[in-house]
Amino acid sequence: MSGKPEGNLAGTALTEEDLKKKDLLREEWSETGLSYTWSAGVAIGTYLEGLKEGRLLGVRCRPCSRIMVPPRLFCEECFRTVDEFVPVRDTGTVNTFAICYIRTDASRQKKPQLPAVIELDGASKGMGILHLLGEVRPADVKIGMKVRAVWKPARERRGDITDIRYFRPWEPEPGPGALRPKAKKAAKPKSKPKPKGKET
Repeated sequence: MSGKPEGNLAGTALTEEDLKKKDLLREEWSETGLSYTWSAGVAIGTYLEGLKEGRLLGVRCRPCSRIMVPPRLFCEECFRTVDEFVPVRDTGTVNTFAICYIRTDASRQKKPQLPAVIELDGASKGMGILHLLGEVRPADVKIGMKVRAVWKPARERRGDITDIRYFRPWEPEPGPGALRPKAKKAAKPKSKPKPKGKET
């Protein structure tokens, strides 16, 4: 036995011409003819239908009152089955984020993507979704920043998470009775001193 790979493992040796042309990696793909489908299930199926309609849905656990997003069919805290779908708002808070200059194919990009975990308003603390941030400079992103979803137009929605284009920074309006910051008064123009002249 020579110790060299045999059969399918032997591969194809590189020639001098390959090395000169730097033709070192070749890929061959063939059509397998395989196709598959899967069911999203009751919880995620309902969630995706909500996205198509421009709504974010969670599920409430009656015994512990948690509202979970994305929805699931049982509560991890009390192990009860849950089936009460409730709307949550499309606003929230950045829980954590990253600044990514690398695409999923490991190539570099000049403009970074900003993936973030968004804790949605109306859901229980710590509940949220992973999505992208937009309309914000990387240097301005911070944990605790308030954001709002930017939706695709209704005719373009398909019932998937990309029906939300991204989340952008958002400042909530103060509620009734909240103290509003006082408007700054415009500075009065300074009067010019009268020129001194000779009295006659």
